[in-house]
Amino acid sequence: MAVSTATSAPAKNPGPKDNIIGARQAYYDKIDKYDMAPLWEVLKDHVTKVPKSKCVPVLWKFEDAKKLVLEAGDVITAEEAERRVLVLENPALRGQAKATNTLFAGIQLIMPGEVADVHRHVASAIRFVMDGRGAYTAVEGEKTIMSPGDFVITANWAPHDHGNTSDQPMMWLDVLDMPTVNHFESSFMEHFDEKVQKATRQDGDSLAFYGSGVLPDGTMANPKRTPVINYTYARTRPILERMLKAGDIDKHHGARARYINPTTGGWVLPTMGAHLALLPKGFKGEEYRSTDGTVFVCAEGKGATTVGGQAFEWTQNDVFVVPPWTSYSHMAEKESVLFSISDRPAQEALGIWREAA
Repeated sequence: MAVSTATSAPAKNPGPKDNIIGARQAYYDKIDKYDMAPLWEVLKDHVTKVPKSKCVPVLWKFEDAKKLVLEAGDVITAEEAERRVLVLENPALRGQAKATNTLFAGIQLIMPGEVADVHRHVASAIRFVMDGRGAYTAVEGEKTIMSPGDFVITANWAPHDHGNTSDQPMMWLDVLDMPTVNHFESSFMEHFDEKVQKATRQDGDSLAFYGSGVLPDGTMANPKRTPVINYTYARTRPILERMLKAGDIDKHHGARARYINPTTGGWVLPTMGAHLALLPKGFKGEEYRSTDGTVFVCAEGKGATTVGGQAFEWTQNDVFVVPPWTSYSHMAEKESVLFSISDRPAQEALGIWREAA
């Protein structure tokens, strides 16, 4: 019979440190039964030294998106879908309908002869027109005919509908503060009996009344939203040209204008703010970062943006995302225009927005 010569190590008595760890875990297990948890164990994940974004940089090529969006026109009608939109989902936030942690983005299609019925919701929305011309959006009784580059506002709880009386498909980028509204669990939506709202104002009335350096007598400033429905590209683009000729070129952003509420000079919406920037040919911007997650659209031109060390080459109607506190810089191969929208107004209102160059 073989006899083992191996000897087992003597059992180690738990030391003071082991006793502390065991007692601590027992305490955690105890408070867990009361739906409580120790902050000191999770503090580093919630109060960070610098911002840590859940979203990642991403670019959607319009060449690909256009084909897929048009295909949706054969799959579902505007009436069935209510809004025929392909959601641009951040790869790190799949299934959450988010481009950034606070913004929804998607490309909407409306075919000739179609109507997207009137409704309203708490979430504010913007439209940046990408492809086609002649369709309309009606907002609070003003029907505005849309063209590429136009920036259309649908503010919180404003009734709105869309229609396409042209002979071509129409596409635009939708950006909504829906994730922000849902964070507060304060979403409401309402449909109307009629399919389209009755026009009570002419196309361009709101811009003429409030965006021309004069105001209708007795107008009260509303700091929460702009009264202008459509900031047309035909009117805004020449302003950038004047800025460029005047040498008003930011080393990070180019010749950049901010869309404003003309009654206050503030942002167009309390949750979302937008810019339009002209990058001259050969422009090489210096690195910049800020805490607002930003959705960019190339309105015209060709270039590239380096985001967190990753280069994204863009051309007309391509869409890309810069996550919060991620360094980026623009380069323009030829004269280019970039539209951008972010949650900066909400952050500024809360006193948490920061930038660094």
